[in-house]
Amino acid sequence: MEEKNSAGSSQINIFIYITAFVAALAGLLFGYDTGVISGAILFLKDQFHFTANIEEGVVSAVLVGAVIGAAVSGSLADRFGRRRVIIATAMLFAGGAIGAAMSNTVSMIIVFRILIGMAIGVASYTAPLYISEISPPNARGALVSLNQLMITCGIVVSYLVDYILAGSNSWRWMFAIGALPAVILLIGMMALYESPRWLVSQERMKEAREVLSRMGQTENATKELIKIQKSLSAKEASWKELFSPWIRPALFVGIGLAFFQQVTGINTIIYYAPTIFEFAGFESHKVSILATAGVGVVNVVMTLVAIWLIDRIGRKPLLYVGLTGMIISLGFLGFAFSLPQLSEALKVIAVLSVMFYIASFAISLGPIFWLIISEIYPLKIRGRAMSIATMGNWGFNLLVASTFLTLINKLGKAGAFWFYAVVSIGGIIFCFLFVPETKGQTLENIEKHLKDGKNLRTLGC
Repeated sequence: MEEKNSAGSSQINIFIYITAFVAALAGLLFGYDTGVISGAILFLKDQFHFTANIEEGVVSAVLVGAVIGAAVSGSLADRFGRRRVIIATAMLFAGGAIGAAMSNTVSMIIVFRILIGMAIGVASYTAPLYISEISPPNARGALVSLNQLMITCGIVVSYLVDYILAGSNSWRWMFAIGALPAVILLIGMMALYESPRWLVSQERMKEAREVLSRMGQTENATKELIKIQKSLSAKEASWKELFSPWIRPALFVGIGLAFFQQVTGINTIIYYAPTIFEFAGFESHKVSILATAGVGVVNVVMTLVAIWLIDRIGRKPLLYVGLTGMIISLGFLGFAFSLPQLSEALKVIAVLSVMFYIASFAISLGPIFWLIISEIYPLKIRGRAMSIATMGNWGFNLLVASTFLTLINKLGKAGAFWFYAVVSIGGIIFCFLFVPETKGQTLENIEKHLKDGKNLRTLGC
């Protein structure tokens, strides 16, 4: 009898892992389409003779779309379901990639990059939301963080594609290759099930029971359905309820983490890493892109470390360690650029500082922001609440990406990185005062904690 249970458990795990992996392909597209511009922009500048403002506009176009996507699609996820929304974003990813590749003007590139951004804005919260709702509590951290791992893999793939195609200046193919994983995501999601929690919210109990059974909860399906039903009310949540006093603390935490994930400078590295390395003295586009690919590999490796640790030691310890590392690396990066006479040493310090910064981010704010916002919101408003946190994330992302070169002109290279270091110090203080520890907590327990009016920070204590 024990052998059968063990086998069943193995099958359950495989099904859940396959489901999470397919959904996380949205993260791969997120990473690829945000990272590919870092190499493509070097050749677009050469061909179209950009000014700094136009360069910021091209880079930021995808972020404008992401803000729009995040703003409008929370309601769509609640209304049409997580699965169907991810399928729609896969189509948008594919169309945007092909359109950008075929563009002949800067305006056309910007338009299609905005469309890609809309897909990213939707996928960036819908994928982790979907994964969190099909995951058991003891593995939810790792499974949701799989989405972040795929984001980092997508970034590395984009850097490698940029490097391979750099010799032929093939920026069109850099964009077009993004359509391939979009097609795979489309096919994969069409074969998967809808979130059982969303099905319950739509009173589709039979389907929800079937999905729970498929995930290995045959014996406990009834109990699980009752738990999910208790977290819902008969009346659908309104936007007004989203801002009710008992939900506000969770909303504040989500928006706050979004702010610190972006304004600590991560996307200055993702979007402008080759530019930073050229600032540091790397003269070849191809060599700068290769150095950036090395940074991407570090991102993937340390995200794997985070996935291994996140359900073992918890979310907050990783946030403290990672933010401390970010402060140190940004300080050294600013120091390197404050002493330009150290020409050869500057290259080494710049590369090592960027790698250490990425490693620190990858074990902390990188995966943990997306994980926590998929955990702390009540079921009936989870889609809308996550869309607000995600919209804030992309809004702050847009702010940073569209002002980085301007900030450098105003504060100097060293001053810009020191500014991000100061913000990171604020991030540690924010995490200590407001962020809850969600390790091992069921989504229903987290919701009950909020409803009881308890301080969100005391969760898990």
